[in-house]
Amino acid sequence: MEETRWKEKNQYLGLTEDGRRVRLLDQSQLPNREVWLELEEQEELAEAIRTLRVRGAPAIGVFAAYALYVLARRLADRAPVEAAFRTRLREWAAGLAATRPTAVNLRWALERMEGAVAELDTVDGIRAKLLQESEDIHDEDIRVCRKIGEYGLELVKPGWGLLTHCNAGQLATVKYGTATAPIYLGQERGYHFKVFADETRPLLQGARLTASELHAAG
Repeated sequence: MEETRWKEKNQYLGLTEDGRRVRLLDQSQLPNREVWLELEEQEELAEAIRTLRVRGAPAIGVFAAYALYVLARRLADRAPVEAAFRTRLREWAAGLAATRPTAVNLRWALERMEGAVAELDTVDGIRAKLLQESEDIHDEDIRVCRKIGEYGLELVKPGWGLLTHCNAGQLATVKYGTATAPIYLGQERGYHFKVFADETRPLLQGARLTASELHAAG
């Protein structure tokens, strides 16, 4: 069932059905093992970024947004006062940002999440807005990547051989990927591309991730 979800839904990252944990495909285990994680503790969420269980700038941003919401939801369930809630929220955001200081999308997503609730004055209102904002970031990533694919597909022709570099695919985003988006859209439209995946450092992202995700997509 999990394998079907990976291959058909292209959904590597999101919330669990109850909204209490972040669910993701552990990229550090691919392609030999398909391991799904459900995370909710502050340290395990941070560790997932540090150890490249989640990687790729857009994916890290989406993951961080969901992580901040999950942490805020756990704290809100204990009915804290609003001032203490905001203090903890800033601390968690700073802790997540410190896991990858050079990751632009990570800091951008966390700042966006904090900014979205800056004017709200109730814990319930903040928690609800954090959920909405994290889902908006997720959906926007899909739209942006699909648009990249639409534009990119105008530059290539059916049957071409395309060279990819490292992993800029679905695993690095939420769906479609960035540089690979035209490949996935072309696959949907019968372009029959041949893909050459190079650059496999530091963790074999080209051969281990790009090749395996394209294979999984047929």
